[in-house]
Amino acid sequence: MIVYLDNSATTKVYDEVAEKMAAVMLDAYGNPSSLHTLGLDAEKLLKEARKTVASVFGADDKEIVFTSGGTESDNMAIVGAYNARKRESNHIITTTIEHPAVLETVKNLERQGAKVTYIDVDRNSMLDMDALREAISGGAAVISVMAVNNETGAMMPLCLVNEVKGNAILHCDAVQAFCKEEIENLPADLISVSAHKIHGPKGIGALYIKNGVKIPSLIEGGGQERGLRSGTENLPGIVGMAEAVKRTMQDKDGYERIKRLNLKLRNGLAEEISDIRFNSPENGVPYILNVSFLGTKGEVLLHKLEQEGIYVSTGSACSSGRNGKAGSHVLKAMGLSKEEIEGAIRFSFGAFNTEEEIDYVIDKVAKAVGEFRKLGRYQ
Repeated sequence: MIVYLDNSATTKVYDEVAEKMAAVMLDAYGNPSSLHTLGLDAEKLLKEARKTVASVFGADDKEIVFTSGGTESDNMAIVGAYNARKRESNHIITTTIEHPAVLETVKNLERQGAKVTYIDVDRNSMLDMDALREAISGGAAVISVMAVNNETGAMMPLCLVNEVKGNAILHCDAVQAFCKEEIENLPADLISVSAHKIHGPKGIGALYIKNGVKIPSLIEGGGQERGLRSGTENLPGIVGMAEAVKRTMQDKDGYERIKRLNLKLRNGLAEEISDIRFNSPENGVPYILNVSFLGTKGEVLLHKLEQEGIYVSTGSACSSGRNGKAGSHVLKAMGLSKEEIEGAIRFSFGAFNTEEEIDYVIDKVAKAVGEFRKLGRYQ
């Protein structure tokens, strides 16, 4: 049996998405900026897709700028907002558990002279609102707080942040919330999303820019995407993203079904295995379950499960050991011990997972953890 539980890293595309993209590449291959019929047909598809994506935000289609994905959207939002406001304030506020696309962008601006405040969280990934209020009291240009943490599934208090933000531009990385949690009328000025977390294609995302918020462009050229992101649009990807949005939003039972799978796995692991710690709060999004198996090494457990056809992760794919970084910065920020961090596994669910798969995973994880503890192979 093959069980893919690394959907927070990326997802398998829906058949309908692949079919739509192939049709665009083979038939509607015109440049949306061209004036002939093929170009006009392509432009029509682009406009329809923009409206579909905008509908998720309850936004006007003019508030959507297509990008190459969540990382570009984060960079465009933070750098753009900072450059737009740095004469008023050079202060950026973010949290210690943001995605690397946010943290590395902020650190780069810090090296260029920005003042940055990193707000801590507690052991349940909850934001220190007192520290945030104190930081904001001195003024800020940009505040960047994610909607849902990509390693634990914890939801950040965006409404509370918005209430105290002052004149700062509020950016939200909503990649793990897009089409999963309610983000219509999300109280943020800039919102980053990506397609490949919702069974859409890789290499395409979007940035919501609230009407009235002005940021300078980062990519100059032909003036596409309201002049903010020049370059011929990735029409197959954009159409694929819109199709993934439609397919996901049509799955009315999807959220509750994922919630049942999460609870089944949580309860099953708790019953079969001792000395484990759940790092995902019970009131977090059900798409992510992060668990520390004490007395094991998460990376070793990952490869053992892979031999059984089970695919999981030890944290964010964008900050894995493969990229030369050891240990989850999120779990460290939460105050977990070295043993808890080293034994952590992230299970993340998608549309194709089933209860039968979860039963299989519980059995294989319990056996693998028991074997490691018995033999001491984690030492």
